[in-house]
Amino acid sequence: MEMKKKRTALEIIQQYDGPPIRIMEVCGTHTHEIFRLGIRQILPPQIELISGPGCPVCVTPVDFIDEALWLALHKGVTICTFGDLVRVPGSAMSLAGARSQGAHIEVVYAPLDAVTYAQTHCEEEVVFLSVGFETTTPASCLAVKKAQSEKVTNFSILTANKTMPQAYEALKGSADAFLYPGHVEAVMGTSHCEALVQEGVSGVVAGFTAKELLTALAVILVKFPQGKPFFKNCYPRVVTETGSQAGQQLMAEVMEPCDSQWRGLGMIKQSGMQLRLSYAAYDARKKYDVPSMHGHANPACRCGDVLQGKCKPSDCPVFAKGCTPEHPVGACMVSHEGACSAYYQYGGMLHE
Repeated sequence: MEMKKKRTALEIIQQYDGPPIRIMEVCGTHTHEIFRLGIRQILPPQIELISGPGCPVCVTPVDFIDEALWLALHKGVTICTFGDLVRVPGSAMSLAGARSQGAHIEVVYAPLDAVTYAQTHCEEEVVFLSVGFETTTPASCLAVKKAQSEKVTNFSILTANKTMPQAYEALKGSADAFLYPGHVEAVMGTSHCEALVQEGVSGVVAGFTAKELLTALAVILVKFPQGKPFFKNCYPRVVTETGSQAGQQLMAEVMEPCDSQWRGLGMIKQSGMQLRLSYAAYDARKKYDVPSMHGHANPACRCGDVLQGKCKPSDCPVFAKGCTPEHPVGACMVSHEGACSAYYQYGGMLHE
């Protein structure tokens, strides 16, 4: 009897003849790599890829930018931040706009750089804008611990750190399967993804090379037609069931869960991270008594719908018109991980 030839991942994808399926790329880097590698162009028409909330800058709410602006313009503090956040619009302006009005905005590459800046500029009050998921939160925790151990009193952080499991819960009706972000799961492990299967949520952890992405998509397309929820770790060289114990312990020591506002998704309970009481001296909101903010995004921008998979960037009325990387209207066009940025850069609107 002739042995049946085993199909490659590429063949499984190209030959897919199962039911229509919506797959959400949770990670912004996945979105960009899938575009860059030309994977969208090989998909059969019944496979739809949608972008999710895996870009930390994109899900950071307008309120947070307004808080940073208030600190810079009304309290005269030096804001240390990653470069992407500088151009994200707040209710009235961006941090770049505040800088043009005399605010002191410093771009740093890591939270520890902000501590070093505070140590060498003792006459300035320094606030680091701490955003990101489980991948980058440990670095902010390290910065706070260093500031405490070295008695750096002119340093604090403004937190907008978020955790992904609660977002998966909030979005479980938005897609048939998730491409889980490899970087996040490398820290947190796969146990929470496996638990979601019991709630009917399917997904695979994916790496970032062409082979890893094709393999992950092929696994989804093989398992989805079987009609049962599933999970598979397709990034085992980096992601384990338990994740990084050191990273998890560091976050648990310095921060604690809190309710958090996500751009486009609203308030998600226990999806944020804030400093514990033992580190309250480094909490910028408490240190400067930051007032409650209720930011307003540009009503023409559909970033919120993009992040929920309700529309594609090219469906937004200002996409590639009033909103471009040079003049962004929304956060999804600013960040190099943003879906709008990917569609603009790789011409995604021409292939949908």
